[in-house]
Amino acid sequence: MAEQDTEFEHKTADAPQKISIVVPLLNEEESLSELVKRIGDALQEYEFEIILVDDGSSDNSWNRILRLRDEKPCIKGIKLRRNYGKSAALQAGFDSASGDYVVTMDADLQDDPFEIPQMIQTLQNGADLVSGWKKQRHDPISKTVPSRFFNAVTRWTTGIKLHDFNCGLKAYRREVTEHIHLYGELHRYVPLLAKWQGFDAIEEQQVKHHPRKYGTTKFGLSRFMNGFLDLVTLLFVHRYMERPMHFFGTIGVLLTVAGMAINVYIAVLKIFWQQPIGDRPLLFLGILLVVIGVQFFSIGFLGEMVNKNRVHKYMPGIEKKVGL
Repeated sequence: MAEQDTEFEHKTADAPQKISIVVPLLNEEESLSELVKRIGDALQEYEFEIILVDDGSSDNSWNRILRLRDEKPCIKGIKLRRNYGKSAALQAGFDSASGDYVVTMDADLQDDPFEIPQMIQTLQNGADLVSGWKKQRHDPISKTVPSRFFNAVTRWTTGIKLHDFNCGLKAYRREVTEHIHLYGELHRYVPLLAKWQGFDAIEEQQVKHHPRKYGTTKFGLSRFMNGFLDLVTLLFVHRYMERPMHFFGTIGVLLTVAGMAINVYIAVLKIFWQQPIGDRPLLFLGILLVVIGVQFFSIGFLGEMVNKNRVHKYMPGIEKKVGL
């Protein structure tokens, strides 16, 4: 035991800044001991802590975490009551992290801990976030092809030029993790959330990717669908939360104008050319567009009322403070 403690020594006087390694996991009991050893070998010159977050594992992962915690004082264990998902597990780790820098990585041994020192150096040089890029991947084509498509769409919609939003190996300044909140599948969009909070110094680093050694992948196509839905939600909320009428009202006006134009055309046919219009599909289309347009406009109006009430509720007396 004494030899193990000596081998795992990690705190030095030359590295006063602490690193928190957050590792979400689900049914990874076979890889945990080796993962902890690899992290210890990679960060011998740093003070660090390892936060292992058990996201409702059904195997013996939690008992393995407890044994590792007893052996290594730098290890923290967090057990979620059920499988909440990777985002919730990461958020639990962020809330418990005490380091100046926070690093996230997967527990399946595919991420290489020896990439972490370079990431920390990049953060020390002024970056807010460093995202890993698994340029050479050891995953099946059923995972790599959808991932490339997903990354291309995310780059295009967010304007953040990263090659691999899905890479679990990322490093952050502590301030970044304190200003974001993860849920659903939002762990894919941490760079976007950080950028919206003003942390726009985002760098990318090519990292090694190892083949899976134990267990099975938790990947599924449903995760990409959920990820796309979360992306749409994020973009909508960010752009239109404070001005819902700009979105719903614009759609409503366009639909209403189109419906009224169709109805005017139908009326002209009836009045001037005495053509029958009762059985024309175009008539029903015009009416439908007007009705839907009014509904969209009403939704935008209600959204503005709710938003105004929210502002006054959480910002009481703001008129007086600004001298109005």
